[in-house]
Amino acid sequence: MASAFLHPFAKPFAKPTKSDFITLVRGQGAVVYDDRGNEYIDGMASLWYCAVGHGRSDIAAAIGRQAGTLAAYSTFDPFTNAPAEQLAEVLVDIAPMADSRVFFTSSGSEAVDTAMKLSRLAHIQAGHPDKTLIISRQRGYHGTAYGGTSAQGIAPNREGYAPYVGDVMQVPADDVEALASSMSQHGSTIAAVLVEPLQGAGGVYPPTEGYLESVRRLCDQHGAHLIYDEVISGFGRLGQWFAAHRYDVRPDMVTFAKAVTSGYQPLGGVFVGPAVRAALESDPNFFLRTGFTYSGHPTACVAALTNLDIMKREGLVARAHHVGERLASGLRALAHDGSVASVRGDGAVWAVGHHPGVDAFAVRDAMLRHGVITRAIGTDTNAFCPPLVIHDHQVDRIVDALASALKEVA
Repeated sequence: MASAFLHPFAKPFAKPTKSDFITLVRGQGAVVYDDRGNEYIDGMASLWYCAVGHGRSDIAAAIGRQAGTLAAYSTFDPFTNAPAEQLAEVLVDIAPMADSRVFFTSSGSEAVDTAMKLSRLAHIQAGHPDKTLIISRQRGYHGTAYGGTSAQGIAPNREGYAPYVGDVMQVPADDVEALASSMSQHGSTIAAVLVEPLQGAGGVYPPTEGYLESVRRLCDQHGAHLIYDEVISGFGRLGQWFAAHRYDVRPDMVTFAKAVTSGYQPLGGVFVGPAVRAALESDPNFFLRTGFTYSGHPTACVAALTNLDIMKREGLVARAHHVGERLASGLRALAHDGSVASVRGDGAVWAVGHHPGVDAFAVRDAMLRHGVITRAIGTDTNAFCPPLVIHDHQVDRIVDALASALKEVA
């Protein structure tokens, strides 16, 4: 029977029935189970986000309590709610920039579009209406709303969706000279530079030495905002709360989502730093006309509060170092013996690059048969981003399954 569900990032024609998909029914820790009783080590934390693991009854209970009192209500003027106010306070305490405020969205895609809008708006409020250009990097993944799609540095994700949002351009991912040249040519019109500090969905590429420092310097030189897309790298994935802390280069805005709730509820947002705040707050009569139906959704905010409390209580930010070192050690052993061509990553997010002729999707499917979930990126990369609660023996199973899959595919 054909499925009524049109799946995201899937083939509409080639997989028309429910049986063509793996139906997951429950999860516990770093393991998920399908409707046939098979178990899988979740090597991707679902989609880069389930930091505290699956089956957390305390998050479920907190969600239930809030849903039973005030499940949802608009936070448009003149309303607010206690969970949203409390979460904003908790977030600014761990924010990459001092004196930040938080704008809430429902997703990372909404967060990216919002940051792009706020940058342009802040320049208008500061008296620079010509500063509209957003520069992003090739390989960057910035969600699938129209702003983020326009800023996409992953060509296949842009195909078929033109025309794009205007005044958005890409430069080569790690080429400071190319960025400097573009900014020199367009200096008076640049609103912001949008970067993932560690590029995730484009293949897991940490920044090259000195790159982020150079971007910060160029933004200061041209009066542009620096926006970090930390939808993947935020909330402990790199062993500190944010990549901005990890690489010690501060942006003007940071987008977040995913691990803020570990996926237990949809929630995203933007840290709005002092430079952008000052412009938006300068006119007492200015009215901010952007937002989303579920901005500051109280049930989602309670999920985030409970999730962040677990991360602090269980030391999961620091644990990312241990998880990453064990995973990286195993992957590098495969590179040393020639099984894979390269290993890339930082903290607890890693990827392997394959030799020519090895298809990443074939590796993914073989690993599924061995009970491990990986994400195939393009045709030559498999990524790993496990829950931070994963046990050592489960990390080892990921590496063992990859080794077995490579032999089968070869």
